[in-house]
Amino acid sequence: MQERMADDVRPDPAEDALRQDAEACLRSLAGDHARLREDQWAAIRALIVERRRALVVQRTGWGKSAVYFVATALLRRRGAGPTVIVSPLLALMRNQIAAAERAGIHAATINSANLEDWERVYADVRAGAVDVLLVSPERLNNPDFRDQVLPDLAAGAGLVVVDEAHCISDWGHDFRPDYRRLRTLLTELPPGVPVLATTATANARVTRDVADQLTGGSDAAALVLRGPLERESLSLSVVGLRGAEQRLAWLAGRLDALPGSGIIYTLTVAAAHEVAGFLRDRGYAVAAYTGQTEQAERLQAEQDLLDNKVKALVATSALGMGFDKPDLGFIVHLGAPQSPVAYYQQIGRAGRGVERAEVILLPGREDRDIWAYFAGLAFPPEPVVRQALRALEEAGGTLSTAALETRVDLGRSRLEMMLKVLDVDGAVRRVKGGWTATGVPWAYDRERYERVAAERSREQQAMLDYLTTESCRMEFLRRQLDDPQAAPCGRCDNCTGRHLPAEVPEDETVRARERLSRPGAELTPRRMWPTGMKAEGISGRIPAGSQAEPGRALGRLTDIGWGNRLRDLLAEGAPDAPVPEEVFGAVVQVLSAWDWADRPAGVLAMASATRPRMIDDLARRVAAIGRLPYLGQVAYVDGGPGPRRHNSAQRVRALWNAFAVPDAVRSLTGPVLLVDDQVDTGWTMTVVARLLRENGVPAVLPLALATVA
Repeated sequence: MQERMADDVRPDPAEDALRQDAEACLRSLAGDHARLREDQWAAIRALIVERRRALVVQRTGWGKSAVYFVATALLRRRGAGPTVIVSPLLALMRNQIAAAERAGIHAATINSANLEDWERVYADVRAGAVDVLLVSPERLNNPDFRDQVLPDLAAGAGLVVVDEAHCISDWGHDFRPDYRRLRTLLTELPPGVPVLATTATANARVTRDVADQLTGGSDAAALVLRGPLERESLSLSVVGLRGAEQRLAWLAGRLDALPGSGIIYTLTVAAAHEVAGFLRDRGYAVAAYTGQTEQAERLQAEQDLLDNKVKALVATSALGMGFDKPDLGFIVHLGAPQSPVAYYQQIGRAGRGVERAEVILLPGREDRDIWAYFAGLAFPPEPVVRQALRALEEAGGTLSTAALETRVDLGRSRLEMMLKVLDVDGAVRRVKGGWTATGVPWAYDRERYERVAAERSREQQAMLDYLTTESCRMEFLRRQLDDPQAAPCGRCDNCTGRHLPAEVPEDETVRARERLSRPGAELTPRRMWPTGMKAEGISGRIPAGSQAEPGRALGRLTDIGWGNRLRDLLAEGAPDAPVPEEVFGAVVQVLSAWDWADRPAGVLAMASATRPRMIDDLARRVAAIGRLPYLGQVAYVDGGPGPRRHNSAQRVRALWNAFAVPDAVRSLTGPVLLVDDQVDTGWTMTVVARLLRENGVPAVLPLALATVA
């Protein structure tokens, strides 16, 4: 890896004309006054003259996209094929296409949102009508694309660009398994095809890892152009507040005073909707934006923010890399991301085209619980990986992800992540219909995975240190990114001594408390059995006569209101005790607001190995206050379902014959209220509801203290 920190590259006279052309291209892209930075020119020169592989690590707003668009224009004039840009987010793609068009560069994209355009795009590429093709990383391992499109595309590419290149590295804060396929693509490129990787968030370890992957183990060193990561417009602050209601009240009381429009980040989907709902009630024009938001709604929300029609989007990290609004005036975090690097990446959205932008962090005591949940999604332990490899080998052919799920105790997203890593490592191959074993020996890199886990723990501690540091906050973040030029910014709350007040008007706190203490979350019943279970005679749609009705929970574990109380109550190791009075009172409110079609005819408690006393107490008290018969508990058969299973197919198989219902339910002429402590996957409720319906119960109304969803 050849790294250059200073702007020490000087063109020789023979390259003057090329630089003048590059400057002209830049002006068409960014305006008449734009001039190339020395490192921009160094990267363009390396790509065009030397046909090298380069990694550019520069702050957000520095002009990384200008490098590849200018290089594209110059290469196309010289007869090169189209530039292929691997880009992780649709928002990023849309912004890049618009920017390319301004420079007279015709760009097109292939992603999951424009399936109907693929054939036309492929035809335009073959005809030479496309200068830039943007591809999502997920496409790289789609069997049809990988086998039929990618070879020709790679062979004819004039330039390959890897945007947000930190996603390649499992050391990075936002590792994407689909990006690992890039290593194969890069090693198979014809000689002389230049490659550019760009990112704003790579520390020294990630930079080395990405640079090594760029060269694919060859002797040629990648050129690394790494600049200072100072963001002169950002003014950083941390405000410590006692609880969720104080944070929400503080935000509602000060949102009007924040400059322009901005983004309010939350750590969970539930919190995004909760905060957005409260702020709308307080008269603010805001919208929620998460990975679960429908595509059309996301596009509209992005446009409304760009047009300043909303004060803020209340968003999860789904609104992160690539969203480009130069005049974004503020970023507020309700809850701390789990690493300073991730935090730096998100706040980099603000202040790109304004002199000052406010960046405020309001940490919560639940942050570490949420970090712990995401830490549970790490690469699986070796026995589980070996189990998956054995299952594929024994199948002797193709297994779908759903079929493999019945043989391996992993949730769907974690299983797919593992398979993608194994695919790049050569142990499995993705084909039409699923996955096959290749027979290639595979070694579990335990040491690396343990080091990555240790690095994640270090990053979390560093984030906690950021909250309490008395030194410059921007300098702290830059040092976490190994920026050797990190220095006090002179703008943050610690540098200036001007800390934002933590006082919250009591009336705002009361409103926030009322909002957060508002109980009730809907439990949506399962409608389909898991795929891959036809051998057991379980498949397809759950018959209407076997389904539960929509149910209710007191709250979500990911809420910033009831979530905190419920997480404590239902934590592993918490005592199995009667439900506290304030919790039961809130359950009564949920029941009072429940507009059911037919009043329940009885109350039934779910079987439980961990909280039988709590569930029985809750069911009996609900029955008493509703003057309903208490029907007893669902019982376990033969010891129950056994150890907790992590995917739907295995969970349903374990639950299928694990329960018996009391005889009293067979005489019911109305719905039964089925009471549980927590709904996670929803399969226990689904299987027991089916059993109750088969025993003549007209309808099943699930009621739980908490739901994960």
